[in-house]
Amino acid sequence: MSEIEIGRLLSAGTSSCLVGCRVSQASVPAFGGLVRIPLEDGYEIYGLIYDIRINDDGLVRQLVTAEGIDDDVIQDNRVNRNVPVEISVLHVGYRHNGRIYHLLPPRPPLSLDAIYVCEPDEACGFTSAGRFGYFRHVLRAADLAVGELLAAHIQIVSRYHHERGDGEWSSRAVQELIVLLRDDYPTLMTVLGALADVTM
Repeated sequence: MSEIEIGRLLSAGTSSCLVGCRVSQASVPAFGGLVRIPLEDGYEIYGLIYDIRINDDGLVRQLVTAEGIDDDVIQDNRVNRNVPVEISVLHVGYRHNGRIYHLLPPRPPLSLDAIYVCEPDEACGFTSAGRFGYFRHVLRAADLAVGELLAAHIQIVSRYHHERGDGEWSSRAVQELIVLLRDDYPTLMTVLGALADVTM
């Protein structure tokens, strides 16, 4: 299992959570990346990163209006100060007793639970379990850039599968999305349009 901790939970519900981390850690997660939240009772929740926000504070507001900011000041602000970074995660499944379910977790994680980036093997294990059941969580989520999120996710994970000898994973994923969206033409065109810009 991955030991790359990217932050800790600020708040959570059954379907999503908000994670806080320092700006120096923000290079680790990526939009569309798969993450894991271990719970104390042996459950592990999986989620997709659907938003990353770097919030400001009083000092940042003053610095952006100054002329000729020294690089040392910028690095000090990024490394030594706790610049607030918030990562929004959509829950897409869980693992219990070694089995993966593409269902919402039975309970949300708790405040200050740690969240980890899924390593390639773990991401392949989750995304190849079942028949892309986790896509429905993305497709039903309101106020998300669904096409962009799915395209980013498929681009990341298809590389992992390709490196492990499964070059057809992305084709199966796209075919499943076409089936799921056959009665929702506008969303299907949005998703396929975003996927057309992806290198797989």
